[in-house]
Amino acid sequence: MQTTITAADFFAAKLAYETDPSDLAAARAAGTPPIVLDVRAEDAWRQGRIPSALHVPNADLAARAAEVAPDKDAEVVVYCWGPGCNGSTRGALTLAALGYTRVRELIGGFEYWAREGLAVVSDAGRSRRSPDPLTAPVPATLAP
Repeated sequence: MQTTITAADFFAAKLAYETDPSDLAAARAAGTPPIVLDVRAEDAWRQGRIPSALHVPNADLAARAAEVAPDKDAEVVVYCWGPGCNGSTRGALTLAALGYTRVRELIGGFEYWAREGLAVVSDAGRSRRSPDPLTAPVPATLAP
């Protein structure tokens, strides 16, 4: 099926269904956090995750969606490991197919969350890495 849309329509739709680590962190800091779902396997979850994220592996998501997100109009952000993983896309599709109206995919996933120096939690505790200069903005005092 081929449809014709404008570039503006495409990018507006894309932004409606994606968010990035900085925007998610800002929403959390502003006190308006969405429901954050980590759809990775147990081993990945234990290795590290976004604080307060709920763990619902993709294999269980359809069965547990109403439990973790009872309001289908609530904002939900889904993430997996990183750009090389389409688990968040599959999870977002599952939720959208179930009738959730405000589902977003975290572009960059957990990898970019951690690389931007945002707090992570693992079975070893809470930590924060130094921001990776290739992914996090350079402070104005360091810009050339």
